[in-house]
Amino acid sequence: MSENLERSESSPEVKIGSPETAIERQEQLADKQERSVESPRDADAAERARVEALETAISVEAGGKEKDRKAEPTTAKRRGPISKKQKEASFKRQMKEIQAQEPPLNRAFSKVIHNKAVEKTSDVVGSTVARPNAILAGAVSAFALTLAVYVTAKIIGFQLSGFETIAAFIIGWIIGLIYDYLRVVITGQK
Repeated sequence: MSENLERSESSPEVKIGSPETAIERQEQLADKQERSVESPRDADAAERARVEALETAISVEAGGKEKDRKAEPTTAKRRGPISKKQKEASFKRQMKEIQAQEPPLNRAFSKVIHNKAVEKTSDVVGSTVARPNAILAGAVSAFALTLAVYVTAKIIGFQLSGFETIAAFIIGWIIGLIYDYLRVVITGQK
């Protein structure tokens, strides 16, 4: 039974996550180094082994600390849904991290765009006036109606004022808004 324990401790299945294991490994490498130091070439190899052992020990200790830090938040269980304050704090933290990585001009632009007033205004305009279907319908109708008016004016001999394209866009835009409204009323999907 004691042989099984010794085998399992020295087997590759043993986790190297604890600092004690790293220290033991470092001592083993140091003992091995002392025994094998007979020539200068062996001394260089031993020095490399010692440095490698120290790096391994440091990385194992750091790995253990990271595991401890990651384990702390999971132990505290959150109850209920995420609050508005938590969402805002998380958003601000993420924005600061992202903006810190951007060039200065992009960072300034991001701060302006992600201002609460600008975001709210953009959301309202995007959900009412600047609907994609309305803009698409406006653009298509502006092209088609302006072409028809231009051809008709050319045949009849009228002179155009320049407002025809704007008027055609507004007509198409209104048609697009009506289409969006009816689609939402009929299907119930936004």
